[in-house]
Amino acid sequence: MSKNPLTTILEANIFNGTNYNDWLRNLKIVLDFENQTYVLDMYLPRALPEESTHEERLTFEKWHKDNRKVCSIVLASMTNDIQKQYDRHDDVRPIMPRMSQIYAVPDQHIRYAATKVFFDTKMIERSSVQEHGVKMLYLVEKLGDLKADLAKEMYIDVILQSLHPSFDSFIVNYNMNGFDKDLHELINILVQCKATIEKSAQSVLVREASTSKAKGKGARCWRRNKGKTESTTASAQSAPVAPLGMGKGKRKAVRQSLIPKDVCINCHEKGHWKRECPKLLPNQAVKLISANGLQVVNRSRRLRQTVLKFSNGRVVATLV
Repeated sequence: MSKNPLTTILEANIFNGTNYNDWLRNLKIVLDFENQTYVLDMYLPRALPEESTHEERLTFEKWHKDNRKVCSIVLASMTNDIQKQYDRHDDVRPIMPRMSQIYAVPDQHIRYAATKVFFDTKMIERSSVQEHGVKMLYLVEKLGDLKADLAKEMYIDVILQSLHPSFDSFIVNYNMNGFDKDLHELINILVQCKATIEKSAQSVLVREASTSKAKGKGARCWRRNKGKTESTTASAQSAPVAPLGMGKGKRKAVRQSLIPKDVCINCHEKGHWKRECPKLLPNQAVKLISANGLQVVNRSRRLRQTVLKFSNGRVVATLV
C-alpha cells in the first residue's frame, strides 16, 4: 500500500503529552483518508462465535487488520518516552482510553481558553484583515464544536470590535444600515473595505507629495529672488552716497565719476568725455555768456513796458 501523504501532519505535530486534543484531531484526519477512523469508535471481540456469518467474518478480519495499522500510526506519532509506555500493545483499544484519561483536556477548560482568546483578539495595525478574519472564524467554529451557545449577532459584534480603528466608519455604516450578513460574507466585505482604504490613502499621499513639491519649488524660487534682492541691496549699500544737500545733478556727477572714462568722441583722446573736452570748454563758456546777456536784455525790455496802476485801474505811470 502506498504511503499516506497526510502522515506528514502527525510528523509535524507529534504527541508530546501537552497537545493531546490537537494530536487527536490530526490523527482522525489521517485515519479518515484511509477510511480507518471507525476503529477508534467500534470495538469487536478478539474471536467470533462459530455461528458467525461470512459477512461478519469479513468485517472482523478487516477491523483487526485496520486495528493493527492504526495502532502502528498512533505509536509512531508519539515521543520516545510516551511511546515506551504503550509499545507492548498491538491493539489500539487499551491505548486510546488510557491516553484520554491522562492527557485529554476537559472541554470546559478548552471552551474557557477559546472564549478568552476570541474576546481578547485584536487586529494589529498594518496586518492583513483577511488573516485576522480567518483566525476569528476558526475560533468561532471551535467554540461551536465546544457547544458554546453564542448567537450569530454576538460573534459579529465581537469581530467588529476586534478591528483596527481605521474601520470605524465601516462599523458605523454597518450598524446604521442594519446589514444582516453571515460571518464569511462579513470577512469578504472587510477585505474589500481594506483595499478601498489603502487605495484612498495612496491617492492622498500622492496629492500631498505633489503639493509639497510645488511648495518646495516656490520656496526655491523665493530664495533665489531673495538672494538677488539681497545682492542688489548690498551693492546699492556699498556704493558711495552723495552728501546731503547736494543737488540731483551733483549726485549724478558723483556717480558718473566712478565710471572709468573712455575715448572722447570730439578729440579722440583718452581720459575724458566729450562734455569735459578742453577744446569744447571755451566755446561752451561763450555760449553761456551770450545766453546770459540775452536774458538780461529781454528782462530790461519787459521792465520798460511795465505800466503802473492803482487798485481802481487808474494809470499812474508807464515805464518805457
